[in-house]
Amino acid sequence: MHELDVVILAAGKGTRMRSNRPKVLHSLAGKPMVRHVLDTADKLTPERLHVVIGHGAEQLREALADTQARFVLQAEQKGTGHAVAQALDGLGSGKVLVLYGDVPLIRRDTLAALLDQVDEQHMGLLTVTLPDSSGYGRILRNAEGEAVAIVEHKDASENERAVKECNTGIMAMTAKQLKRWLPRLSAENAQGEYYLTDVIAMAAADGVKVATAQPATAVEVEGVNNRAQMARLERAYQLGVAETLMEQGVALADPARLDVRGKLTCGHDVEIDIGCVFEGEVELGEGVRIGPYCMIRNSTLGAESVIEAHSVIDGAVAAGLNQIGPFARLRPGTRLAVKAKVGNFVETKNADVGEGSKINHLSYVGDASLGREVNVGAGTITCNYDGANKHHTWMGDGAFIGSNTALVAPVSIGRGATIGAGSTIAKDVADHSLAVTRGRQINKPDWPRPSKEEL
Repeated sequence: MHELDVVILAAGKGTRMRSNRPKVLHSLAGKPMVRHVLDTADKLTPERLHVVIGHGAEQLREALADTQARFVLQAEQKGTGHAVAQALDGLGSGKVLVLYGDVPLIRRDTLAALLDQVDEQHMGLLTVTLPDSSGYGRILRNAEGEAVAIVEHKDASENERAVKECNTGIMAMTAKQLKRWLPRLSAENAQGEYYLTDVIAMAAADGVKVATAQPATAVEVEGVNNRAQMARLERAYQLGVAETLMEQGVALADPARLDVRGKLTCGHDVEIDIGCVFEGEVELGEGVRIGPYCMIRNSTLGAESVIEAHSVIDGAVAAGLNQIGPFARLRPGTRLAVKAKVGNFVETKNADVGEGSKINHLSYVGDASLGREVNVGAGTITCNYDGANKHHTWMGDGAFIGSNTALVAPVSIGRGATIGAGSTIAKDVADHSLAVTRGRQINKPDWPRPSKEEL
């Protein structure tokens, strides 16, 4: 029996998050918690994915519109059993796996091991043994050690509360079993809800054995109910990423001060200092060094490039042997050829910077193409926007742009041309020419400065 349905419960409000956003849409490592669960479920190649929605239903539909999930509305939140029942008519005839949208770190291998135990004579239950089990449902076993029931903390006796093996809520069974047991659920308990966990006792009564499995670590099955738990899982996730990177040879100054919100691929001998954030798809070539407190998003940095502290790189490609920063900002469309340099307090956007060219400090270069060995002086601005449209600036090989120059696009600076400092250039400059536009300097000797008038 290989057909699989995955039901993800995501209808809760998450009152303790103190937020107008549905709990499962709060981000962990740059994407909503429920999407982590969906991505893990996808790795099991299910025939159908069902997401049970309730609070903030339209927000969930919109956020997950690009998935293949079937949305099922739980108009009233009457417990986990009631939630799963809303998806009942859409299930196939194979296995059913029940997951939770606020348990984002569950692993594919853990779920696969659980599903392997399920057939018409066995259902699967994921449990976890905790030193402090308060608040969790307890697993009750018979004299033979078989799981026969789950008792919720509020309904448990003192002896039952002493049990350390806890219910994670994650379970698997056949669709036939589920359709047999769900209609028999009762809300006669302290919460007045339909507990999905009650199917464990039904299984035992029907002679269906409850096969249990446990995750590799307890954090896999930890759920989120408040901001503190959210932060704890964020750090657990990031530490896992850091450990993987270090196993691959990446040198991290402090594994506890790294955030990867997407996919980070690194070559050999990459060094990353503290406080760096990587978002989207980022690739670092061999020997790349990232200084402290940098933000890098959807970018590729070639081998032996050095990124100094507090730089922001977004949608850029650096060919290699580049120097960037400190305090540089590379915006989308920036492309640096080999050995190009973008220094401190420089902003680039939609700019091709040629091999060996330098924009060392305090400049804005946008919608521009720079040839080889161009030197852009401090305070240079490409005036690319006329209030309605963007225009391009070209700088030929070996051009020298003096400090505090304004290049009014569209404009072309020829090969080997020199622009005098403080110029505003609005007309093309020919190859190997000098262009200067400056007001005439006037000196007045022994000139008295103005002083404040006596009152």
